[in-house]
Amino acid sequence: MSVKIRLKRMGSKKRPFYRIVVADSRSPRDGRFIEQVGTYNPVTQPASITLKEESIMNWLNNGAQPSDTVKTLLSNAGIMKQYHEAKYTKK
Repeated sequence: MSVKIRLKRMGSKKRPFYRIVVADSRSPRDGRFIEQVGTYNPVTQPASITLKEESIMNWLNNGAQPSDTVKTLLSNAGIMKQYHEAKYTKK
């Protein structure tokens, strides 16, 4: 089972709101998910992002792969840098 961290689209037409979820890669975009780990609202100025950092780090350490968009959001929040440092400086 391949686990992905990706966006689930919510909100109405022309007013998108996204939940950042951990889901099986075979499940549909807006379908079943394992855990909600954050939100992203691109409509507000500036865009608002809330993240559960500990939960995201646990999923990344267990092998979950972020989608391209989520990877960008996590990089901007500094989580990908934290993950990279934790992964490669344990020695």
